[in-house]
Amino acid sequence: MASVGPIVPADEMLVHQIADTFATVSQSDRSWTEKIWAMAADRGGSLQLVFGLGVYPNRGVVDAFAGVSRGVEQWTARASGRIGRDPAAGGVGPLRYEVIEPLKKIRFSLDANPVVPVSFDWLFDASVPPVLERREQHRGASGRRVAADVIRYHQVGTASGWAEIEERRVEILPEQWVTARDHSWGVRYGVDSPVDDAMPEHDQSGVASLVMWCPVLCEGADGARYGIHWYYQRHSLGTWSSEELQGGIELPDGSRTLFTNMEHDLVFRPDNRRFVEGEIEFELENGQKRPLHIRSLSETGFHLGAGLYLGYEGRWHGQWRGKDFLDGEYHADCTQVEVAKNLHQLRDCVIEVRDPVGGGVGWGNLQSIVAGEHTDMGLSAEGSFV
Repeated sequence: MASVGPIVPADEMLVHQIADTFATVSQSDRSWTEKIWAMAADRGGSLQLVFGLGVYPNRGVVDAFAGVSRGVEQWTARASGRIGRDPAAGGVGPLRYEVIEPLKKIRFSLDANPVVPVSFDWLFDASVPPVLERREQHRGASGRRVAADVIRYHQVGTASGWAEIEERRVEILPEQWVTARDHSWGVRYGVDSPVDDAMPEHDQSGVASLVMWCPVLCEGADGARYGIHWYYQRHSLGTWSSEELQGGIELPDGSRTLFTNMEHDLVFRPDNRRFVEGEIEFELENGQKRPLHIRSLSETGFHLGAGLYLGYEGRWHGQWRGKDFLDGEYHADCTQVEVAKNLHQLRDCVIEVRDPVGGGVGWGNLQSIVAGEHTDMGLSAEGSFV
């Protein structure tokens, strides 16, 4: 006898796309995930708020993290529980994701909690429409299993609301704060602890990688807003290499001019591989060159390992930790090499972008990984970590 999943509130909507209820996804892979990420930061780079939420239908788990980066300091709260009656509820423990106006206004909040002395409530207000990125697909080392098959869109805007850090309240004003978010779904790697009875899916020994994902909100001299986004991956080993670039200039009317090529001259710290500054020159599909000067505004930038990206102290995304789990911690100085290694290299970096051709100045969030040896940037293999 054929069966279907339970009826949930989303089933009232006229948007079904498979012959099942919204409680069920199209495949049984336990790493299938629906993921939310968002950040808000002041334009001076003194403070960054971060929010993440994951729903794992085939694991019955929802988890989330939220945090604050202030210079070298970082506070993180993590919550996990069971998917409830409504899988679209968008929250767990003291963390909440709320759609106020689809594709335009989203609320992210962390209530006062017993694990870290931080809380916030900010409203994401879109400056440009969301942009769907190219499907991201990766195979394991054998080439047989699809280890990741993810769809993602991103969006930039302004933020309003408040944050409280150690009983000090900060007002979030839209003329002073920028915000970015993404929403992805599909099969992901890094869900649950790595299996130990199968061939390793990712053998990265000896591979030199440069990965950057960066959404930016820009303002022209006349106050008009536009977005810039790039997602760049380059991996090499000996004579083998692969390179992929996507992104472009994003306008409020939804139109885009795509990037087709990129040259860069970037500086990363050799000890903890944090981005410092540099030049990027994009070539657009119309042949125009678009040089950008980018620089880190401060030491502020959330280490995503604390949100369980790439795992953290034996914990991974999607693990069952009971129906009401909450933990977190404070790091006093994330620039220390041993701390950075524990939190992994994948981190946010609040940056300023100068766009002389477009006449704009922007503020954004650069996520990067620079693994292996990069002689052009003065980075040795011995100083590498992920």
